[in-house]
Parts: sequence; C-alpha cells; structure tokens
Amino acid sequence: MTTTIRPAATAILMRDAVEGGFEILMVKRSSRSAFGSIYVFPGGKLDPEDSAKELYSYCKGMNDLEASRKLGIERGGLAYWIACIRECFEEVGVLLTSSNDSIIQDTQKLNTLRDKLNNKEITFKDICIFESLNLRVNNIVPCAHWITPTIEPKRFDTRFFLAKVDSEQLASHDGFELTESLWIKPKDALKKLEKGKMNMIIPTIENIKALAEFSSSKDAFDHFDLLKDKEIPPILPKFIKKDGEWIGFLPGDEGYEDV
Repeated sequence: MTTTIRPAATAILMRDAVEGGFEILMVKRSSRSAFGSIYVFPGGKLDPEDSAKELYSYCKGMNDLEASRKLGIERGGLAYWIACIRECFEEVGVLLTSSNDSIIQDTQKLNTLRDKLNNKEITFKDICIFESLNLRVNNIVPCAHWITPTIEPKRFDTRFFLAKVDSEQLASHDGFELTESLWIKPKDALKKLEKGKMNMIIPTIENIKALAEFSSSKDAFDHFDLLKDKEIPPILPKFIKKDGEWIGFLPGDEGYEDV
C-alpha cells in the first residue's frame, strides 16, 4: 500500500536577542501528538483553505507565481506561506501581519480570535477578512525542504521557512499539541541536544546547525532570500536496520544510494 505524502509547512521564527545575536522559537510536542515529546518548530500540514484564492489578496509583497517559483513548483506556492502564518497563530499565538494592523496592539482580541480558531468556531480566512489583515509574506523565506522517510506510517513533504518576528511579539504554546515553548539561540539549542536535555529529529537538528553558522537573523534571512530558484533541494533521509538498531543516511553520505 502506498503511503500518501502530505504537503506541510514549518516556520522557524527568529528574533534579535537582547545580548546580541538571535534566537529561534522552539516548541515541545505533546506526548499524545505526532513526534511526541520532542522539540520542533511551529508548523503542520496544509489545509485546503490555505489555497483559497480569496486569501491571496491579503498577502502583501508576493503573489502565487513568485512564491511557486521560489519553491520550484508550477502553482500553489503561496499556500505554504499562508500555512506558515496560520500555524504560527494557532500554535504559538504569533500573528505575522503588518505592524500597522490594529489587531497587533490588541492582545485580548488576538487571544480571543486564536481560541475561536483553534476551537473551529471561525476560520483563518474569516480573521483575514474581518480584520483586513496585511499578511507579512515578504518577511518569510524558504530555507529547507525535507521529505519524511519511507519507514514512517505518516509522511510529509515539508517546506521549512525562516520568519522574522518583532521582539515585542510574545509567543505562547497552545497547551494541547504543544506543552512548552522557548526562545533559544541556535548554538545553545545544540548544546542542550548534546547534553540530552532537548530531543529532536534530524530535520530540526540540521536546520539549527545551518542557522548556528550565522551571527545575526538578518544574515541568515538574507542568505536564504538570495538563493536562486531550485537551490533548496529536497532531502529524503533513508534508514536501514542493523543489529537491531536503525542507522540513518542523508544525501551525500556514503552508502545513501545503496539503501
């Protein structure tokens, strides 16, 4: 039986750190959810509504043609940006919209709309329409592309994005799918991983390693923003079981093509 591979979007939120450098937002999945009890970035599978043409008009600074070209697909690319913004609002309460939108200043209203959205009383499209939002798609740039290994029962074709966040915007996990959230510098996250204090899966680790090479969020964002079309190849990890243990391979590793 062939496993359906679902399109998904993951957002790596970045903000400038007070003492210099930058931090990324990481969240801990509930033990009841997929990838339970590990640290990841906000995100999830694309919803049908993310592709609604009505939503495209609320995306400022990019159209579907440009978004699709950046991802190397024919059409529907802008839906990934919309999914990033929706998931960030649902999961951590960060709404990536223009600072001129009045809703950003009204924390109580934001929380109310987020609760209604998560309770399925309204849709994200409703919020965009009612609040006349200006979604900050130009502050979001693709940075990685990972495909779930064939050994997993649920598989996703996931685009990773960097998103710049104003330091004033606070993030809070939803308490259901996510049980913890924290802002942390990439190098500090890697140290916690090494000490066994933060469990992560390969795509998360590799994205953090890449970000740890940059001294500022601007440098990181600009690097990926300047990449040419199709310069972010898909990465499909492969695994084999040897002596009762799973051994993973990434493209370029010796033996990858033999798995």
